[in-house]
Amino acid sequence: MNENVLDVLMYLFETYVDTEDEPEADQNELRDELSRAGFGDPEIDRALDWLDGLTDHQDGLAFHAQTSHGSRIYNDVEQERLDTACRGYISYIEQIGILSPQQREILVDRLLALESADIDVEQIKWVVLMVLFSQPGQELAYARMEDLVFEESTGSIH
Repeated sequence: MNENVLDVLMYLFETYVDTEDEPEADQNELRDELSRAGFGDPEIDRALDWLDGLTDHQDGLAFHAQTSHGSRIYNDVEQERLDTACRGYISYIEQIGILSPQQREILVDRLLALESADIDVEQIKWVVLMVLFSQPGQELAYARMEDLVFEESTGSIH
């Protein structure tokens, strides 16, 4: 099966987000479940490392009201991996209050950690959901983002 890390992450996210079950605490059991679902060992390893990176950023994260408006300047590597549409979408979801500046930085870090050659807005939407889901107290922002993801995917015109 030719899957990428985001496919493994989306499988885990969709499997556990709407259930009362907690993800397996034992990584070996989680690996076995992912293998049974058809994912290869390299993708499983990279996905689990990606999740570890997501939780590593939580310790130093503090939410404060933003007192001044600034602009995020992307470095050359970030600009190469995140095209204008991606950077614009990240700015948009920050401006409408779904992401804080700290969460934006986690998002950019996790997007670059995907090691995907082409990152697009659809991938950003799913990673935003994962970032928000991983943080306590972000239920409203998560619900707003979820509405954006599923409203836009239906193709309805307002």
